[in-house]
Amino acid sequence: MEMRIVEPGSVPRFDFHQFIVGSIAPRPIAFVSTVDSEGNPNLAPYSFFNAFSSNPPILVFSSNRRIVDNTTKDTLSNVMETKEVVINAVNYRIVHQMAVASVQFPKGVDEFKKSGLTPIPSDLVKPFRVKESPIQIECKVKDIITLGTEGGAGHLVICEVLRMHIAEEIIDERGRIDPHKADLMGRLGRSYYVRASGDAIYTIPQAVEKLVIGFDNLPEGIRNSEVFTGNNLGQLAGIQAVPQKEEVLALKHGDDAKIAEALSAAKPKEALHRYAKELLDTDPTKRDYAASVAWLAEYL
Repeated sequence: MEMRIVEPGSVPRFDFHQFIVGSIAPRPIAFVSTVDSEGNPNLAPYSFFNAFSSNPPILVFSSNRRIVDNTTKDTLSNVMETKEVVINAVNYRIVHQMAVASVQFPKGVDEFKKSGLTPIPSDLVKPFRVKESPIQIECKVKDIITLGTEGGAGHLVICEVLRMHIAEEIIDERGRIDPHKADLMGRLGRSYYVRASGDAIYTIPQAVEKLVIGFDNLPEGIRNSEVFTGNNLGQLAGIQAVPQKEEVLALKHGDDAKIAEALSAAKPKEALHRYAKELLDTDPTKRDYAASVAWLAEYL
């Protein structure tokens, strides 16, 4: 594919910013609640945000200088004064209210009131939590790292987690957060967002501690197949052991009608690959069986 070359300074600063936010996406959204030294609340969303450590638990968001006029946001001055924040998660139910809070209101305007969201007291810090948010994280600010002095420059706000508040309704039977119930939102470029639930979520089996066979141990016939995509080959490379020949050959005499149909096709190897691809694309939990089907073509 043809590639466009873009370097800092080769395009206007705002355009380069859009290339950055369109490329590094989707990004989680930190709905940051702060107060100034007099206790006045502020609420603003930031998508230059992520988790960077769990022990100690560290979250980082960046409050950038505005590109247009090189000014900074109230959030930044507040965290410099108080060194406390609450980071609230944004789910689908409040995403439009979050958008209202993102507007550049004059200093002193309460974004809780403008957005219709409900401030509730925190346990350990002064800033309020957002009642409607399914996850509210109380933090103390460990450090603020300034990355520049011109428009677009970030200020990394390094936050240590003191306490998390997680809605019981989004926790599954294993004690983990269910992404479908959390229904969180992510930010893309410009006005684009993504909803992290429903069909947007799928499971990728991952062997973190156990070794996998890798791409180099896929038979040449599978690696060079015109049926499998790169993702399919990645799935097959992720199995933990090459299918045993005896078990693979036993599939020829099993009760899987689709294997029997593939074996009787004009191009049985291609037909077996297509069946294996169907299994990989529709049910990732059948990856090992799909691998056996793919390997069967190697013994024809």
